[in-house]
Amino acid sequence: MDEQEDLPKDMLEQLLKFVPEKSDIDLLEEHKHELDRMAKADRFLYEMSRINHYQQRLQSLYFKKKFAERVGEVKPKVEALRVASKEVLQSRNFKQLLEVVLAFGNYMNKGQRGNAYGFKVSSLNKIADTKSSIDKNITLLHYLITILEKKYPKVVAFHEDLQNVPIAAKVNMTELDKEISNLRSGLKNVESELEFQKSKSSQSGDKFVSVVSQFITVASFSFSDVEDSLTEAKELFYRAVKHFGEDANKMQPDEFFGIFDQFLQSFSEAKQENENMRRRKEEEERRVRMEAQLKEQREKERKSRKAKENGEEDGEFDDLVSALRSGEVFDKDLSKMKRNRKRINSQVTENSRERPVTKLNF
Repeated sequence: MDEQEDLPKDMLEQLLKFVPEKSDIDLLEEHKHELDRMAKADRFLYEMSRINHYQQRLQSLYFKKKFAERVGEVKPKVEALRVASKEVLQSRNFKQLLEVVLAFGNYMNKGQRGNAYGFKVSSLNKIADTKSSIDKNITLLHYLITILEKKYPKVVAFHEDLQNVPIAAKVNMTELDKEISNLRSGLKNVESELEFQKSKSSQSGDKFVSVVSQFITVASFSFSDVEDSLTEAKELFYRAVKHFGEDANKMQPDEFFGIFDQFLQSFSEAKQENENMRRRKEEEERRVRMEAQLKEQREKERKSRKAKENGEEDGEFDDLVSALRSGEVFDKDLSKMKRNRKRINSQVTENSRERPVTKLNF
């Protein structure tokens, strides 16, 4: 009885596919005297047909092999359903966000359908479809996020309170119940086969009873734990659905949590788009400031150059007037006069007490 878990699951699947039918067993029994001349496949079928409850034993062994894997697939779904129901019921940030959404709705519908006490959760995702009349890329959701960031910054992080909602949005209650039912019926079939084998005298070396008895003890406890968790998860889920004004008998977890999951995704995308628009605006403002500063700097440089040019022209005019008065304008080299003037000014600056040089005429 595969006590050491030597048989892989895929081999058991193949063995179950080729379980001999009653007509095959009868035919093999008629030719059992020709056993030595049979093909290996026929001899194998003949030997298998002699095992009492061969198919039921194989099915029990296969269920034992698959049990832990199947429970491992069910548990996360049950846990996600249980925890996600708690999250939407207990999250204060999410509750405050819904209050702001309701306030928005009442303000926008003022004079028509205002002063509402609540709204359907299915309407939550219509916020992302309500576009601005000025910019079609801006929706009511973008504006809502802007207000939340300014007035209620903690609420913006409400997604941290709903971490199991995306997982619960993939859970279908009908399919989950079916998986649980299959596990339950599988356990019962194994228990029935165990009772049958106990009632028969076992052959030497047959460990079916001992191995399966131990499995049933462990598996029953594990399955009971899953059932209890599912019961609690269902109760919390029905409470959450009723809390949000929906019909618990009609709404499945994937539909209910799917609404919140879609809103979470839209909220995250709109928040990122707001951040991108804010960044682009800041970059544009920075570019405009830089251009203005550059323009101002160029204007200063232009004025400085102009002032310098005007200063040089004024100096030349003063030199010309001085030359006319002194008579130096009639010298052959007027530039000599300019150089003398510059040299004298330089010497006066370096040593104000130095006596001026007197020009001598011979």
